[in-house]
Amino acid sequence: MLGPIEVLVVAFPGNKFNGQIVPALSDLVDANTISIIDALLVSKDETGEVSLVEFDELGVTEDAAVSALAALFEGVDGLLSDDDVDELSADLENNSSAAILVFEHTWFKPLRDAIVDSGGVLLEDVHVPDSVVDEVLLAMDAPGADTD
Repeated sequence: MLGPIEVLVVAFPGNKFNGQIVPALSDLVDANTISIIDALLVSKDETGEVSLVEFDELGVTEDAAVSALAALFEGVDGLLSDDDVDELSADLENNSSAAILVFEHTWFKPLRDAIVDSGGVLLEDVHVPDSVVDEVLLAMDAPGADTD
């Protein structure tokens, strides 16, 4: 049984992907915190035309950052449909690229098993984006904010 699945779309305006996310992703995979389920590279040219590449199709390229991602995502494929890609790339600006990452929260599996084994039932699992948390915290610090 899989743990919770999350989809991230990481945009790189101006198609300036430099690979700095690769070590962090690799560390999370190596620590068994997450497992990559699917990963795609989407680019939108200056006219808005979208192109899609599976990382495993890239292999070794002249771009070391792309090659590192391709190696990390080797053997990963198949969950995202063309409709998913269209929806997930809709907000991508022209002349930009994005990595669409689908990953399993493998860290959650032992907790899920403990919940089930104890007779518990997970009623809700809510993901709150960090930008929303930041906004709430800023509002709480604002003069006159009601923090009760």
